[in-house]
Amino acid sequence: MSRSSPSRQSKSLKPDRVTSVRMANIRQKGTDIEALVAVTLRGLGQHYRKNVRGLSGSPDFANRSRRWAIFVNGCFWHHHTACKKATVPKSNVRFWVEKFHANRRRDASAVGKLRGMGYKVAIVWECERRHIDERLRKIFEPRGVNRR
Repeated sequence: MSRSSPSRQSKSLKPDRVTSVRMANIRQKGTDIEALVAVTLRGLGQHYRKNVRGLSGSPDFANRSRRWAIFVNGCFWHHHTACKKATVPKSNVRFWVEKFHANRRRDASAVGKLRGMGYKVAIVWECERRHIDERLRKIFEPRGVNRR
């Protein structure tokens, strides 16, 4: 009767303690990119609430009466497609790949639910710092028939 080696059995799909502590110290709220989005929204004359827990996915910025929501995503944690910052750590690759897939599924579900409720939703990526103004202007453009 053959058993797998103890080292194989003890390998879990969790990051090691050092990695876990390092990742826990990464700021989730109040980041530089969030501050830039807030300044841009104020410049566009938009009023908002931050980290709205009552809405699907807890958008970073939202206005319920005007029905818009903005998520500010870090490229690493939300695994931004084709971005240099969306790397996979070399240790415990399986854990990280599964985690990133779960994050992407959760993000897509939250956006889908909000859009289903009639919200305009924008995702601002950490690497798109230079394009925030134009990106946010799009969400606030009036839609409908052109007036002449």
